[in-house]
Amino acid sequence: MKKSAILKWINFWPPFLGAGIRVKKMSEDMRRIEVEMKLRFWNKNYVGTHYGGSLYSMADPFFMLMLLENLGKDYIVWDKAATIRFENPGRGRVHAIFELSQQEIDTLRSRVHQEGKIEPQFTVQIKDDANQIIAIVEKTLYIRKKETKK
Repeated sequence: MKKSAILKWINFWPPFLGAGIRVKKMSEDMRRIEVEMKLRFWNKNYVGTHYGGSLYSMADPFFMLMLLENLGKDYIVWDKAATIRFENPGRGRVHAIFELSQQEIDTLRSRVHQEGKIEPQFTVQIKDDANQIIAIVEKTLYIRKKETKK
């Protein structure tokens, strides 16, 4: 899918739209994505900080999308597990940067060819404008090559 189509779609995807999550930048090769969320009355929790579900939502799909686009149509990529650790209350704009190098992608492809299926882990930090860590999200993905039809 073209970068422009993904950007148009994802910023209007109901979970992101409802939480106020915005993809601000996406590299053409989909190896770097910057996401932000401003604190609004509709994404606050009871104590006036960012709702934890919204913080997780801003980190949920990106490693999977990046790998689907970079590994290509011959691979299956699924989310397998995730954890979020809240470090500090989020009181303003928060952001996260997702990055994968070409070397990481090549290593994953090589591991799939050697092992058949893999479950790599990825980590992203959600930070505020003062660069203070608000939350750390760890994602485990499942990757394997698609079966070839005979």
